[in-house]
Amino acid sequence: MLICVIGAGVAGLTAAFEIARVGAPFGAEVELIEKAAGPGRGCSHYAGGMIAPWCELESAEPIVATLGEEALAFWTQQVPVATIAGSLVVAPPRDRAELSEFSRRTRRFERLDEDGLAALEPALAGRFSGGLYFREEAHLEPRAAMRALFERLETMDNVRIRLCAESAPQADWTIDCRGFSARGELPELRGVKGEMLVLRSEEIELSRPVRMLHPRHPVYIVPRGEGVFMVGATMIENEERSRVTARSIVELVNSAFAIHPAFAEAEIVETGSDVRPAFPDNLPRISRRGHTLYVNGLYRHGFLLAPALARRVARFLFAGEFFPEVMNADQGEWADARGRGAHARAAHRGIGL
Repeated sequence: MLICVIGAGVAGLTAAFEIARVGAPFGAEVELIEKAAGPGRGCSHYAGGMIAPWCELESAEPIVATLGEEALAFWTQQVPVATIAGSLVVAPPRDRAELSEFSRRTRRFERLDEDGLAALEPALAGRFSGGLYFREEAHLEPRAAMRALFERLETMDNVRIRLCAESAPQADWTIDCRGFSARGELPELRGVKGEMLVLRSEEIELSRPVRMLHPRHPVYIVPRGEGVFMVGATMIENEERSRVTARSIVELVNSAFAIHPAFAEAEIVETGSDVRPAFPDNLPRISRRGHTLYVNGLYRHGFLLAPALARRVARFLFAGEFFPEVMNADQGEWADARGRGAHARAAHRGIGL
């Protein structure tokens, strides 16, 4: 059984990994196809890397948090590249109402007063009167995470990788993880542009992602180590992939300055932007067209959602399972698929899907 995975962003890498891992007892072979010269050259390259399912409840549907909880185990145990240090949410004094609203929409946090906040992040002492601490959340460096996952795939006996590839082989199943590039087949996709910058400052030390709430310009800062911080990210409803605007950079720098004034003197190491693929409801989907599964619509939750979607793809392929929360295809079509998978479920109940 040959399964072709197209695209080596975070969705494609996690899909290839889970399919190869789960499919090995079935004799499955996986071929990963990527048109670029290396993995993670699309929007995954500019991700924040926050594995923050409960923070995301502020603006996302509950299913995002439910699926996102699976990412914590994936990125800290199965592919252990994430650090569990929690997430911190703060707001300037004039925007305290934003913090109250954030707490109302989210869960699994601790309220910190000014002293508690200073004990957790000394660099923020005296700057905010309190905050919300999501102790169980994690963060990772996206490019390092994709390299680690790619290297794991290179060691798997049933995986072949083709970079700089323009065509896919004939396969029993094709898993399309091209993101916005799949819009020709998924016309309901839209692009949401995200811009970010990377700063370096030796004057600031943060141990975990910090989100600052603001009614117009919310921002998050993710520490990358050695005085490097990722600041992001804008959400603009357009489909320009690469142009970073001066307005966005000014807004991001000003917001970082509001978290700590030393960011005004930080070195700008990098700027970048790309288009996140999103469906009208901003929720992910696994869609079927014949023997092709499209894994798409991860919006701004790529690293948070990709492991759960990959796991569901593998369970569909090898156990015929149906996941209505993300599979939006015709019910009769999926009923046929469930029937084909019945024997696999009976014979392999103990394989740990």
